[in-house]
Amino acid sequence: MHSMISLLTLGFHAQHILAFPRLTGETEKAASSQNNNAPNYHANAGVLQYVNPKIGTYGISPNDNGGMIPSVSVPFGMTRWTPQTRENYISQVPYHDADTFIHGFQATHQPAIWMGELGQVVLTPGWTQEVKPLFEQRGLAFRKEDEVSTPYVYEVILDADTQGEHDWDLTEEAAGEGPVPGGAGSAPDDVRNGANGRIRKRDSVVGNYTRQIHVAMSAYAHTGHLRFVFDDTTNCQTEEPTQPYVSIQVTRQNWTGQVHIDPQRNEISGSNPQRQDYRLGPDKPASFRGYFVSRFSEPFVSYGTSLGANLSEGATSASGELLGAYVKFRSNTRRVEVKTAVSFVSIEQARRNLDIESPDGATFEDAIENAKSAWLEKLGRVTIEGVNSTDEQHDPRTIWYTGLFHALQYPSDFSEPTSSDGKGARTFYSGYTDSVHESNDSYYQSWSIWDTYRAEHSLLTLFAPERVNSMMRSLLQIFDWSGRLPMWANMVETNIMIATNADAVLANAISRGFRSFDLQKAWAAVRKDAYEPPENDTQLLYYDREPDTPYEVRAGLTSYMDHGWVDNDRWSESASRTLDYAFNDAACAVVARAVGEEAEATALENRAKNYAKIWDAETQFMRARNENGTWANETWGWTEGDKWVYTFDVLHDAEGLADLFTGGRQGMKAKLDEHFDDGHNMHSNEPSHHVPYLYSLIGYPSAAAERIRDIAWDNYNATSAGLSGNEDLGQMSAWYVFSALGFYPVNPAGDEYVVGSPFFERVTLRLPAGVATGGELGYTGGKEKTLVIEAPGATSKPYVKGLSVDGKPISRPVLRHGEIVRASLIRFEMSETPTGWGEDGEL
Repeated sequence: MHSMISLLTLGFHAQHILAFPRLTGETEKAASSQNNNAPNYHANAGVLQYVNPKIGTYGISPNDNGGMIPSVSVPFGMTRWTPQTRENYISQVPYHDADTFIHGFQATHQPAIWMGELGQVVLTPGWTQEVKPLFEQRGLAFRKEDEVSTPYVYEVILDADTQGEHDWDLTEEAAGEGPVPGGAGSAPDDVRNGANGRIRKRDSVVGNYTRQIHVAMSAYAHTGHLRFVFDDTTNCQTEEPTQPYVSIQVTRQNWTGQVHIDPQRNEISGSNPQRQDYRLGPDKPASFRGYFVSRFSEPFVSYGTSLGANLSEGATSASGELLGAYVKFRSNTRRVEVKTAVSFVSIEQARRNLDIESPDGATFEDAIENAKSAWLEKLGRVTIEGVNSTDEQHDPRTIWYTGLFHALQYPSDFSEPTSSDGKGARTFYSGYTDSVHESNDSYYQSWSIWDTYRAEHSLLTLFAPERVNSMMRSLLQIFDWSGRLPMWANMVETNIMIATNADAVLANAISRGFRSFDLQKAWAAVRKDAYEPPENDTQLLYYDREPDTPYEVRAGLTSYMDHGWVDNDRWSESASRTLDYAFNDAACAVVARAVGEEAEATALENRAKNYAKIWDAETQFMRARNENGTWANETWGWTEGDKWVYTFDVLHDAEGLADLFTGGRQGMKAKLDEHFDDGHNMHSNEPSHHVPYLYSLIGYPSAAAERIRDIAWDNYNATSAGLSGNEDLGQMSAWYVFSALGFYPVNPAGDEYVVGSPFFERVTLRLPAGVATGGELGYTGGKEKTLVIEAPGATSKPYVKGLSVDGKPISRPVLRHGEIVRASLIRFEMSETPTGWGEDGEL
């Protein structure tokens, strides 16, 4: 997902990109270069040595930025902790690899660069006579060679004597909430640059800071743990010793929060009501708050609150805008640790989260080992052998493992524990009801479904099957509350993007054998999507980020049901909607058939052919149509794309699409060739992701192999500029993860994966329990399974010459989900030259 909004400010002011090294002995040496006694947190990291969380943290504009942060949390954690180099808002995340000052360490819930933050809190160490609470005052210089970023700990050394004010232009205030205040706005911007050719290492800076703060940060699902070590390298005693302190920013301008200091408990607690998407969608959760409790390891010598730059020494409570609090420690204090738990339920629940996840006596090392173990439990299941020999900036292992690391962060589990054994009820806040609920289930939020339905959810069925049923139950819980499945939910519905692609997410799970959710309710939900237009359907345009609208769902469904397309002269993005609704119909048919509604399934499958209604046979392109059937301008009616990519936007019926072209399959191949050769393919945005695999479905797998490898090289690398477009909650990475294995889910509503070109010679996957039994462990076949994918010579041989599953030859370029999860060995025979294998396509 990119925004089609003109950018009023980019906040970009630096020139360099760090080529981040893998976590090797050299990296560990760099991490402790200024302190030979620095702890080593990286023992037994296993494959996590290949994960670079800084991939996707650089870009010249928001659209060619991966929108990622070097965060620490656990898989699917509610809260991610990140260094803050800029204030985030819609189109800007809290960290950019070009920045040179750190302004704090932030608990963030911003799921993507084009979505808003909510309920954040920021902690900043300081070592000056006067507390500096404002963003531009508190920034501390750092050097890129002093950063170490892993999934389980982030480390950096800060210059405690940084002078002056810095980076006010990177604040939300300077940007006026950014280009889309409250999320509302319009007007397109399609800046997309490739990842390669944009990499330059920073010049090295030699020497120690006089006084430096060593920071290490780790996290649980709801609790962050920060360690600050205050180090005076001169060992000189000054006449006026300086007390180290930690300040907390509770709220920003225009948002009224509360804060309380409890010296007896060594705690600061508070709440922040900020929710940056407040103009979007029908839900207005008036009581929303992000709550926090910070518990410090050292007693407070003094403390106070802040409103803007104004300090109130000795105050223990305050409320207001630009609200903060601070605590000071003895001048000889060398180390301070602070644990901060976050909750959307209450301050009491935040304290409970803290006591459960990191009780008194739990160490910083415990937090690291917990996060490390959680990520190894997922990523450590995969062993990659036979890797293309390349430079470190393009190491495919780093790209692949980091991709899986990104993909397993979403959607986020917003439920919170009530007991330490993990077996009790969970509690969570719902923005839809504006109230707190309890359940024995998790509750998932951050649903970027227009992006993630394509491959992210298929990936989760393989690598996190134990969570899939619960995710589907969350979708249906939202349907119970709101009467609609979500489109883009960020605590509440935002109506971002188009179509009802949650239909496909449910169909994806059902097609892969996941059934531990209410199938009848799923059918009721998708049937409503298919047949009930949104409120005011004929009165509203439902343009991108139109503020304060009802649930958008299938805007224009009125005309789609009447004559088979969405009218361009009555609704925005009409052609893309028509094509997506046809696919959504195909997905709804899968759900209908799962509950025995055969007649309904057949009717929906027939309606799923409506894509042909906007085929312009004369131009050989898809094209928007007006209410009277006339063709609209060929540049109109598209969602983050154009006539080129949307001509191929028929995920569920490649054969039917080919039949539309003059010359059939050959005509479609010629159009695909033109699409790629003339530079129309923009992999930086999601509508393009399935396109190279269409070659395989119409009988040209060798052409698919060439395009897939070119895309992987041009759009991914192992540096901070390693994503050519927004990550979008795992979708960009899911494409690479699947493509490197050799297959991709072109039609995510079905159970098929289309064969491309595996990148590695051997991958061993220890698939989780339940992967072959719909996430259920008690069924026959529910145990862990080991799958080996072999492709001898794949590093230099891009073309598939043969394929077998457990020795059974496969002649079509298609693998079914059941074949994959039940197999022991999938073997590709590779070739240096194009072959005739798979030329029958999907037939």
